[in-house]
Amino acid sequence: MGHRPVHGRGQVTERIRDPEAFIRAETLPRPVPLVPEIRLYVADEAVPIWQRTEEQLGEIGLPPPFWAFAWAGGQALARHVLDNPDIVRGKRVLDFAAGSGLVALAARRAGALVVEAADIDPFARAAIALNAELNGLDAITPCRHDVLGRDEGWEVVLAGDIAYERDLAAEVFSWLEALAARGAAVWIGDPGRSYLPRERLTWVAEYGVPVSRELEDAEIKRSSVWRPGIAG
Repeated sequence: MGHRPVHGRGQVTERIRDPEAFIRAETLPRPVPLVPEIRLYVADEAVPIWQRTEEQLGEIGLPPPFWAFAWAGGQALARHVLDNPDIVRGKRVLDFAAGSGLVALAARRAGALVVEAADIDPFARAAIALNAELNGLDAITPCRHDVLGRDEGWEVVLAGDIAYERDLAAEVFSWLEALAARGAAVWIGDPGRSYLPRERLTWVAEYGVPVSRELEDAEIKRSSVWRPGIAG
């Protein structure tokens, strides 16, 4: 999970030889700190795997491999879904900008009928498939297309760690509000990023998420779950 790209980068796809083999070689399966009932293929350190990803793609200046870490907002959202399974039970769910697929895995474990995990990064899609297999979970489909701005009839939309870039965050939140307005249940996990439009959201819960200081500014990151709209 994490501040991962949801647009662009399609031009590097052809250079990827075997994302699954790369992930198996560069990461290890470990339990997620706040969600220990789920394991993910994760990297020990950010910089080495970042450099290896750039080498694999033959391109310098790529974003970090967001799929290789369990980011704070996603952990909080995954924990909330597992603790409140009625959110997703028996429903068609979208995990937007899914990264590792942590939130998608939580939704499926909590009883979602089917889960679509959307991320345009081909490494992320490979990681989602591997992580689903690792946890013995089926009915999770990595989406190959960019779903931002689309409405494919999801009953529940889950979005963790999406408020990192100003312009992109504005576009994403407008889309999520539109989905909520037509009746989708939208849930957002965020660890206090700058571009979260708090004035347009309702706070639901807060969690203390164990994280790496290499990725965050604290060892415990206070992360909240939100919903679109203002309470009352």
